[in-house]
Amino acid sequence: MKETKVTVKIPRPLYRKIQLLIEDSGFNSPTDFIVFVLRDLAGRTDSGSLEGEFSSDEIAAVKKKLKNLGYL
Repeated sequence: MKETKVTVKIPRPLYRKIQLLIEDSGFNSPTDFIVFVLRDLAGRTDSGSLEGEFSSDEIAAVKKKLKNLGYL
């Protein structure tokens, strides 16, 4: 029998941050959000370089959000 899913371990504080992040976002669970993000990132790397795809304002906005979440 072929397995269709695997378990990936992440730090519990990160999981809790994701729980807060997705409240009222339409995602049913942190797992759904994580799978969405990973698929998006994997799809982008398959299509080549990300360089030049974002404006400096978009990059600044993402950096600000990551800083507010404690990642930067």
